[in-house]
Amino acid sequence: MPNPLFDTLFGQHQGKTTSFLQMADGSTITHNDFLELAAQYANLLVQLGVQPGDRIAVQVAKSPQAVAVYAACVQAGIVFLPLNTAYTADEVSYFAENSGARLILCDGKRSEALEPVAKACGATLETMNADGSGSFAMQADVMPSRFSTVERSKDDLAAFLYTSGTTGRSKGAMLTQGNLLSNCKALASEWRFTAADSLLHALPIFHTHGLFVATNITLLAGGKLLFLPKFDLDVILDLMPQATTMMGVPTFYTRLLGNERFTRTAAQHMRLFVSGSAPLLAETHVHFEERTGHRILERYGMTETNMNTSNPYDGERRPGTVGFPLPGVEIKITDSNTGETVPQGEIGEIEVRGPNVFKGYWQMPEKTAEELRPNGFFITGDLGQIDEDGYLHIVGRSKDLIISGGYNIYPKEIELLLDEEEGVLESAVIGVPHPDFGETVVGILVAEGKADLDLDGIKKRIGASLARFKHPQRLVVLPELPRNTMGKVQKKELREQFKDIFMPALSPSPNAPLT
Repeated sequence: MPNPLFDTLFGQHQGKTTSFLQMADGSTITHNDFLELAAQYANLLVQLGVQPGDRIAVQVAKSPQAVAVYAACVQAGIVFLPLNTAYTADEVSYFAENSGARLILCDGKRSEALEPVAKACGATLETMNADGSGSFAMQADVMPSRFSTVERSKDDLAAFLYTSGTTGRSKGAMLTQGNLLSNCKALASEWRFTAADSLLHALPIFHTHGLFVATNITLLAGGKLLFLPKFDLDVILDLMPQATTMMGVPTFYTRLLGNERFTRTAAQHMRLFVSGSAPLLAETHVHFEERTGHRILERYGMTETNMNTSNPYDGERRPGTVGFPLPGVEIKITDSNTGETVPQGEIGEIEVRGPNVFKGYWQMPEKTAEELRPNGFFITGDLGQIDEDGYLHIVGRSKDLIISGGYNIYPKEIELLLDEEEGVLESAVIGVPHPDFGETVVGILVAEGKADLDLDGIKKRIGASLARFKHPQRLVVLPELPRNTMGKVQKKELREQFKDIFMPALSPSPNAPLT
């Protein structure tokens, strides 16, 4: 029976003894062995009472077995819900309850903490450890290695991904088979993936980047994953001669550049380096090309849409931009108040429409209606502009927009100037409460090495390029910027940390004793 996502990504490899997953120690798992394992898992899921359309919440370490659980869900028509391994039991409780998960799969070390969670939401609890052992694997061992694929259509749900919840409770983005399949087909074509590719995979698989981009593309093309549990610089450098491609977050590339082993020779076998999930500094882009001769390819995506745009494979990969819409994807920049498209070059809210755009938020019809227009355009919450050559620039999140004295201030404009200052490794610009202006600008800096930053000098120099209302009222140096697991700077944490620096202290009560 047809199941578009399984048939296209997994089913095509039935019976093939080609290598799919290669571990750091050199051991490999063939496509066929992987599919037999996935079939055993699918049979077990059915035996445990999980039916097509049900959700399973998976909070396990990255492993071949964890990927096989994903494949099993696709084959059995079950909605796959991967969860960050750092989430606490309270956080998992929300996701499991909100999604109506029928099964929770966790590391054995977490089972005691999650037993009450599973009981409270009526879910079965099974374990899977980093080495593939656990109650789930033990039961699957005796299951048949063949499974009759469940019929699905492109409109059926394949996965839930929960948003980070920076502006309230996390929302469950419903992704269909068609969403995932259309996106990996577009990316594999645009990025020229073939069966000859070996991709260095050091990303987590609870996130769209590591699972629905890196893994799905490699499956579609029939290539191999050099599958690492995490980013280990020495292991990456050891395996790079065997690789042709790598996907990573900006931190991967800055760490590579900080190691003298990473040379033009070390990267000579590579044909493509892709960066995403957080903005790549233009300086990193330039240094990387100087060191290796390669230009990193940046793209733009999000939980609700997977990938939307990409710098070109052939053509100029422009630093500071995320390129052009992928085939079949439409991008427009709109006025956040009116919804009307703004003139090219002006800053506005990024909206996207295409087969990659999610179905809506689980059990949140009002929120879905707020962010998903009747005409199919999704209001991303990102601010951007399209330059004269058609490249998309991400300016920031709409919630990060600073309104000071009635003027709109876009943090990215100031961050670009701060990042160019000598001794500044990176920066983050935030708005904080101010008694006169409502909000005002604060710049957070991270020094390069042991550089001693002249904050007054920096303020004066960047001030020459900015209208007065954009000037940072305060510059602060921190050892590092707070980031999430995918490397995105957490400006909400910074705003909370510095929210009171301009606000007057509460006046003492008139009845307070004098001291």
